[in-house]
Amino acid sequence: MANKTSIRSLAVAKKPAANPAAAKPVLLAGGNPQIAKADGDAPVQAYIAAMPGWKRDVGRRLDALIVRSVPNVRKAVKWNSPFYGVEGQGWFLNFHCFTKYIKLAFFRGASLHPVPPGESKHKDVRYLDIRQDDQLDETQLAAWVKQASQLPGERM
Repeated sequence: MANKTSIRSLAVAKKPAANPAAAKPVLLAGGNPQIAKADGDAPVQAYIAAMPGWKRDVGRRLDALIVRSVPNVRKAVKWNSPFYGVEGQGWFLNFHCFTKYIKLAFFRGASLHPVPPGESKHKDVRYLDIRQDDQLDETQLAAWVKQASQLPGERM
C-alpha cells in the first residue's frame, strides 16, 4: 500500500505547474474581467484585452483617448476596473463592463461642463454609459477627461 501511495505522490509531483500568466481572466457578472489589483499600464492592458466582444475595442479607444488627453496619466486596476489618475492628485475616472454597456465614471463629474448625463447617488459622481451602437463624441470625451484630470481626485 505504501508503495502505491508513493507512486501516486510521484505522479502528482511530476505534473507541470499551471502557468497563471497563460490563464485567461475570469469574466464576472456582466462580462467584467477579473484582473488582480495592481498599479501600472500592464494590468489595465490585461483588463482591456479580456473585455468581451465590442467592449474591447471601446476599451482600447477610451484608454488611448485618456492617454492623449492626459499624457502623464497614472493607471491601475482596482476592484476589477481600470482607474486613471494624476500623481499626487488622486483618481479622476474609471470604467467597468456591464452586460449591455460600459460605465465610465467621472469622480468629480458634477464639476464638469457640460455635466455628463448619468446621475449617481454620490453627489459629485457622474456617469456616461456606452452601448454597442453608440457613436462616441470623442471631442466631448476628451474635454471631460482633461477637465476631470485637473480637479482634485479620489484617494483610494
